[in-house]
Amino acid sequence: MYTVMVREHVMIAHSFQGAVFGPAQQLHGATYVVDVEFKRPDVDADGIVVDIGRAGETLKRILGEINFRNLDEVPAFHGRNTTTEFLARWVFGQVTTAIAAGDLGPGGRDLHALRITLHESHVASASFEGPVRID
Repeated sequence: MYTVMVREHVMIAHSFQGAVFGPAQQLHGATYVVDVEFKRPDVDADGIVVDIGRAGETLKRILGEINFRNLDEVPAFHGRNTTTEFLARWVFGQVTTAIAAGDLGPGGRDLHALRITLHESHVASASFEGPVRID
């Protein structure tokens, strides 16, 4: 399996509901380093997994939707705990939507899987991985 990874960062504010979150129930900020790994069994005719420039631009655009935002105020996230795990799954959905729209070029349609990792710090991260299904 071949893998290409692009990286970007995002700064957000949010709070959580539930005693399990302790002081994080209060509004606080987070800066995430976000990695997206694009996977496929073979490279394309140009010898690449995906156009890395388009992949990086797409990730930056997606994260721009939430960068410097209070996620508690984003209607799509209303009533949800925007945990690192939740955000990894959200980025996955946004990237697969971009692939289906052709944002990564024709090679994007041949991707097998994606892995999204959000690094909260140098010692903690969460990921979501799944197949790319383009109908």
